[in-house]
Amino acid sequence: MKLLTAEWVAKADADFATMERECRATENLNYDGICFHAQQCAEKYLKARLCEAEIGFGKIHDLVALLEQVVDLELEWEAFREDLAYLSDFAVSFRYPGESTDQKSALDAQRRCCRFRTAARKALGLEI
Repeated sequence: MKLLTAEWVAKADADFATMERECRATENLNYDGICFHAQQCAEKYLKARLCEAEIGFGKIHDLVALLEQVVDLELEWEAFREDLAYLSDFAVSFRYPGESTDQKSALDAQRRCCRFRTAARKALGLEI
C-alpha cells in the first residue's frame, strides 16, 4: 500500500472511531456529528482507493462523484451508490444552522458507513 493511501485510511479510521464513540455516548449525543463523521469516513476510503490506483481527484465531498471515478476498479461498489448518496448530504449542509439530524438518521448513517467501510477495507487488503 502506498504511503499516501495509508494516510487516507488512517484519517478514515479516525473519523470512524469518532462516529462510533459518539454512537456509544449516553448523554448529549451529537447526531449531526455522527452523520458528518460517517460521511467523512466514506469519503476518505474512496479517496484512499483512488490514491492507491493513482487516480487524481480534487477537493470534492460528493461521494457519488468519487464513486464514479473508482467504480471501474471496484465494480461491486456500485451496490453502495444509494448509501453514498445518502451520506454525501452530511458533508456540508448539516454543519450549519437550519439543518439538523435525528437519532434515526444518525443510526442509518452509521449503518451505511459500516457497510461501505467493510467493502473498502476488503478492497484495500486490510483487516475487516
